Amino acid sequence: MKYNANSRPSVIIKSLSFIIFFILFTACEKSIPPAQNIELNPLFSDNMVLQQKQDIPIWGTAKPGGEVVVTLQGEQKKATVGDDGKWKVKLAPIPAGGPYELVIRGVETNTIENVLVGEVWVCSGQSNMEMAVYVSDDAVYEIENANYPNIRLITVDRTAETKPQENFDSEGWVACSSESIPNFSAVAYFFGRRLHKDLNVPIGLIHTSWGGTKVEAWTSGKTLKTVPEFKAAVEYLEIDESTDEEKVLAIQKKIEVWPNKIEQILKDNGTHDHGFQNSDFNTTNWKMMELPTTWEQTGLEYDGVVWFSKSVNIPKSWRGKDLVLSLGKINDFDITWFNGERVGRGTDVSEQRVYKIPGSLIKTGENKITVQVLDIGNNGGLYGPSKKMNLSGKEGSISLVGNWKYKIDPIKIDVDKLPIKPTSNSGANRPSVLYNGMINPIIPYGIKGAIWYQGEGNADRAYQYRALFKNLIKDWRGDWNQGDFPFYFVQLANFKDVKDLPDEDDWAELREAQTMALDLPNTGMAVTIDIGDAKDIHPKNKQDVGKRLALNALAKVYDKDIPYSGPMYASMKVEGNKINLKFTNTNDGLKIKDAKELKGFAIAGADKKFVWAKAEIKGDEIIVWNSKIKNPVAVRYAWASNPVCNLYNGAG
Repeated sequence: MKYNANSRPSVIIKSLSFIIFFILFTACEKSIPPAQNIELNPLFSDNMVLQQKQDIPIWGTAKPGGEVVVTLQGEQKKATVGDDGKWKVKLAPIPAGGPYELVIRGVETNTIENVLVGEVWVCSGQSNMEMAVYVSDDAVYEIENANYPNIRLITVDRTAETKPQENFDSEGWVACSSESIPNFSAVAYFFGRRLHKDLNVPIGLIHTSWGGTKVEAWTSGKTLKTVPEFKAAVEYLEIDESTDEEKVLAIQKKIEVWPNKIEQILKDNGTHDHGFQNSDFNTTNWKMMELPTTWEQTGLEYDGVVWFSKSVNIPKSWRGKDLVLSLGKINDFDITWFNGERVGRGTDVSEQRVYKIPGSLIKTGENKITVQVLDIGNNGGLYGPSKKMNLSGKEGSISLVGNWKYKIDPIKIDVDKLPIKPTSNSGANRPSVLYNGMINPIIPYGIKGAIWYQGEGNADRAYQYRALFKNLIKDWRGDWNQGDFPFYFVQLANFKDVKDLPDEDDWAELREAQTMALDLPNTGMAVTIDIGDAKDIHPKNKQDVGKRLALNALAKVYDKDIPYSGPMYASMKVEGNKINLKFTNTNDGLKIKDAKELKGFAIAGADKKFVWAKAEIKGDEIIVWNSKIKNPVAVRYAWASNPVCNLYNGAG
């Protein structure tokens, strides 16, 4: 090497600069002290299961400014606690295995032992998800044989919160055993057990459910604020600091005065000035609508006031006798007149409208019923059920099902400016409160997917569930930031008495709303319409429920070549007086179970009055007809809370 004396000062300066930079860098690096007061989410406890083959988020809180060091399987990640007291790291994906140690170090060291890596699923919903193993079928046998040390269980304690929480109460993760399983979710356990047996990897089940709850309680406030019916309620919850006792008293006062406010607004805006409610008003030019229905189902997309009128012929023997007017459920607000006299008002979409009609208003011959309906969003109308729409007394009953005259009020009410109906600001069914207390705290824990069993609590608003349920799925996926993770759900089981004739049914409509969620990617549905209990809303056969959810996961997530669904409707074609239905998931052909003929099909013509139908199988198609329906337009199958139906596929 040739030495150049002239270059020496430059070399020395560069060397000194490097040394100074190294010293400063090392000093800065060492200047971050170990974090103090590290606290971990209850998900990070002994016996936990981490999701395999994807980034592993680990997080917690500590005193701001300190450094947290996280170590797992030779990988070490560091995080500096932010000014908000939060820290988080992401470890690289690792395959299924264990047990390992997860070490989280600051001033003190937290060592989490017996950590497994495998498949993690969130299990949520209402009482049929909450229902424990000890009350399921064959409980004694199931408990005695529940020793699966590589299935791990954690339950999120029930809590309703008005603001999103970071932590939750729990006894932590436990290995599945005869001691730990009795009080755990039966559906979750039977689902996880099937996955464990078929995949031979550790399974982690995060159980977070609450009986009797509604879907909106499990949805985030930010999502519900995009839904007009819930926006004001969520915004109020976010600022409400009152005690539960104060909440109850305040809401009672608001509920009492709200209907009067709405009725006064309708009067002040002139909707009563037309005289539509008068018994002598001429409705000849009004249009016809067949009730019960929501008017959106007839093609009328409208928010505001619509008037309905129907004349009823009353026999002479009824004159002067008290009657009861039943109108079913009305969405949203109604004022009702009988022969021009105001007889009642209803304010709740789930409330059956029943109004007493004094005998002094009853006359022989034509009597006139007038109903002013205010729809404040989503759906409007008198939507039944049919059996609840009648005028009755000791002498008998007159059905009110069928054609009613209707007219859109010429005065447009700005529904967005109406005072929002007060809702309870205490309890578990307030919008967003279970998301805040029982879902937000487990985000962003690494998961494979979620299973869901809920819907009974929303059956009285089944049409609304179409949007609400999809909102929940998209909501969770967006907040977890794991893409469109698998979301599998249970369709409502059969329940209540069997009906002799086809009729409208809120549980059937809720099942249809659930089915519509299959439009979203990576969703699946476990049909349970054949394993329910007419007398018990909590059927004890949870083994098959868990199995059917697991079959969805095994086929769609884990690429097992197995049948996972019963027949699913694909398309229809009208041919003469018959309708041909095509199905997917037929698995070697459609079958009739335990009978010689198909049951559960109903058919309707243009009047949409459904009658029982004959049905026969031809390959992957079903031909449906009734000799009295010459020009059919629609078919229903299993449209009842507890339908008699027997269509299966070749896989049973």
